[in-house]
Amino acid sequence: MAAKCPVTRQEFREGAQPVKVEINGIPMMAEVKEFSTGSLGWYLNGKTLVDVGGKQVSVQIGMNLTIVGSKDLPKDE
Repeated sequence: MAAKCPVTRQEFREGAQPVKVEINGIPMMAEVKEFSTGSLGWYLNGKTLVDVGGKQVSVQIGMNLTIVGSKDLPKDE
């Protein structure tokens, strides 16, 4: 059984704000996003450094925060 999304698309558009995410001690902002799949949520894309055995390696970040059940919300008219 799919979870019911507690907000409407309009409520999301009017009320969603960027989400602060911390990766390896570095604060980043995940931006509000309406995904091409129809889901609602936030997206973060960037780069940072991570220590591996005393060496700094550059890592690419791609992160989605998706509201469970939002894909099934009614589409816009």
